Amino acid sequence: MVEQVNQSRDPCDRRPLLLMAGDEGRFGRIGEVRACWSPEGIRPTVPKQQVRQYIYAYAAVAPELGQMTCLTLPYANTKMMNLFLSQISLEFADYFVILQLDKASWHRSNCLNVPENIRLIFQPAHSPELMPVEHIWEDIRENHFYNQVFQSLDQVEDVLCQGLIQLCSDCDRLRSLTFFPHLRVLPLNAT
Repeated sequence: MVEQVNQSRDPCDRRPLLLMAGDEGRFGRIGEVRACWSPEGIRPTVPKQQVRQYIYAYAAVAPELGQMTCLTLPYANTKMMNLFLSQISLEFADYFVILQLDKASWHRSNCLNVPENIRLIFQPAHSPELMPVEHIWEDIRENHFYNQVFQSLDQVEDVLCQGLIQLCSDCDRLRSLTFFPHLRVLPLNAT
C-alpha cells in the first residue's frame, strides 16, 4: 500500500519518504481514578469530578526520526483537521509524508484539504492497536492526568501541553513508544 501511495506523487518530487501516524485525543475535566501507592496502613484519598469540558490534542509522530508535531484545538472535526494537516505540511516540508490515520469521519471528509506533500492511508476499522499515537495518549494520561482534578479547561490545556512538550523533547522515548513494525517498511531515504 505504501508503494502505491508513493507512486501517486509527482515523479519530479525527490523529497525523502516519511511514514507518520496521526490521531486526536480528548482530554478534559472528568477525573479518572487509578490505583496509587501509599504508605502501609494509610488509605489514599484521590479526588474525582464530573465536569464535561474537553479539549482535543492532535498529534502526528514520525517514529523513525523520533519527532512529533502537535496542536491543541477545541474540536475534533474537518476544520480542525485541515489546520492540523497544514501544520504537518509546514513542519515536515522537506519530506513526502504518508500519514496513517484511523477512519474518523473528519479524516475522510470531502472538505478535507490535503497538502501536496501529504498522502493519507487508513488503518482497518476497529483496530486502535495499530495506531502508535494511542501510546502517546496513554503515556500522557498516566503521567499527567490520573488522580487529578482541574479547576478549568485552561489548566487541562497547560498540563496537556507540558506532557506533549516533555515527549517531544525526548526522541528516544518517543521512538520507543511509537516505532511500530508496520512503520519500518522503507528506509528514510527511499524515494
